[in-house]
Amino acid sequence: MMPRPTPFDLIFGELADDRFPQIRAGLERAGLAGANRDSFLLNQEVVTFLRDLRPEGGLGEAIDQLVALVHQSYLLWESGRWTLRISPDRARTILSEAPIAEEGVDPPTPYYLQWPERMLWAQVTPDEPHEPLDGWFVAPEGDALRVLGIFGLHPGRMGFTVVEVAGPRPGALARADGTPLFASVLPAGRDAGLHSLVGTEELLELAWRTHAIISARTRPTRTTHEPVNVP
Repeated sequence: MMPRPTPFDLIFGELADDRFPQIRAGLERAGLAGANRDSFLLNQEVVTFLRDLRPEGGLGEAIDQLVALVHQSYLLWESGRWTLRISPDRARTILSEAPIAEEGVDPPTPYYLQWPERMLWAQVTPDEPHEPLDGWFVAPEGDALRVLGIFGLHPGRMGFTVVEVAGPRPGALARADGTPLFASVLPAGRDAGLHSLVGTEELLELAWRTHAIISARTRPTRTTHEPVNVP
C-alpha cells in the first residue's frame, strides 16, 4: 500500500509538537484529564489553540467538529501517534463479517485507522455528493468507543468532512430496505467493488469490527511515526 498523509499530518504536522506539549502541561497543572472532552475544553491552552485555528469568518455550528478534531488529534499525539492501515483484503473481510475479538488482549490506546482509499463512501450531508472515507480516529472510553470519521480527504480539496459518533457496540443492525450493511448505494457501486456507510451506527459498527482485530501485538516497538500495516 502506498503511504498517504493522514488528517493529523495535513492539519497539524509539526504544529502538534509545538502546541500539544503546552496543552499537556496546562492539563497537568490543573489536574485535568485530557481524555475527558469537558475537562479538555477547560484548558486555556486549548481555548487559545482553537481560537488560532478558527478562520476569521468563524465556523458557526462547525465549531463542534473542530473541537472534536483537535481533541482526537491531541489524544492521538499523546499516545504516540499510532496510525494503522487496513489492507484491502482485510477490509473486505471486515465488511462482510464481524470478527471475533481475541480474549485477554487489552485494547490499544487512541489511534488513527486508515481505510483503503476510495473503497467506502457515505453521503454525509443530504443533497451533497457522496464522499470517500479516509479513516477514523478512535479513542477507547471504557466499554465505548469515540469515533471521528474523516471523509472527502484528497489533495485538491481544502479541508475534509468529519462525523463523530460514540457508544458501545451497536446491537443487531439492519437497513430499512433490507440490503446488507455496508452494501453500496451508489449507482453501479457494487459492480465497481465499492461499499457505503448509511447512518452513523454503521460507522460505529465498522469501527468496532476493526477494533476487534487490533491488539497489542499489532504494535511493535515504535521508533518512527510510520503507519503500521494490518494485513
